[in-house]
Amino acid sequence: MSIEEISFHIEELDSMKKYPQKLYFFGDTNLLQKKKISIVGSRKPNQYARHKTTEVAKKLSNANICIVSGGAIGVDAIAHKAAGTDNTILVAATGLDKRYPAINSKLIEEVENNGLVLSQFKEKTPSTKYNFVIRNELVVALGDVLIVTYADLNSGTMRSVEYALKMGKEIYVLAHRIGESEATNRLLAEGKAKAIYDIDAFVKEFSDVDITERKSDDFLEFCKTNPSYDETLKKFPSRIFEAELSGEIEVKNGTIVLA
Repeated sequence: MSIEEISFHIEELDSMKKYPQKLYFFGDTNLLQKKKISIVGSRKPNQYARHKTTEVAKKLSNANICIVSGGAIGVDAIAHKAAGTDNTILVAATGLDKRYPAINSKLIEEVENNGLVLSQFKEKTPSTKYNFVIRNELVVALGDVLIVTYADLNSGTMRSVEYALKMGKEIYVLAHRIGESEATNRLLAEGKAKAIYDIDAFVKEFSDVDITERKSDDFLEFCKTNPSYDETLKKFPSRIFEAELSGEIEVKNGTIVLA
């Protein structure tokens, strides 16, 4: 697979301070024509945020909305996986000859093959602090709205919020307890964001698709039978760890239980 360059104008990117001089990609550029929502957040979200990020990304994707994020560990990776690698756009902060961070290399490869990976950076461009800032602007610009599922005060995620405010995009956050995700709680207090209290109702605002007609998921269907952990590990070796981290399943006395 060779790195290609976007040759057409992407209207959503007109909201950026400066339209990208070049955009490189792997994958399916048809995803750029779909309705898109950006999801970002902390690299270390709590269990509640993991579970709800999975739920909102999956339900939006099932409603035929493409999920945009930045490929980082934490909220980004959870959102990409929950959306399904065939319905997500991953915006990289390096040249596309690199898969960064290395811990997400398999995920990035799957999005390259099934979805779309974009970058403003030419080959051999390394990860730098400023490149992540540039990447964040592109993530925000592509989405119709921005969802921040978890962010602490002084989090790098707040740069994405700043971009959204400058672009005039609506910002949505999850409702968190006092003392958790303090940055998003502050956005609510300042009237800069809206809270998502009902995920199904939120998804319905952006799509006419009936989200009760969900994509079949062999893994979750299997888990409904409450199989043993060892049995599930053997059948779905990679998925089980992702599902446990995202809060989709729990392990109780050696048995898998849907959360």
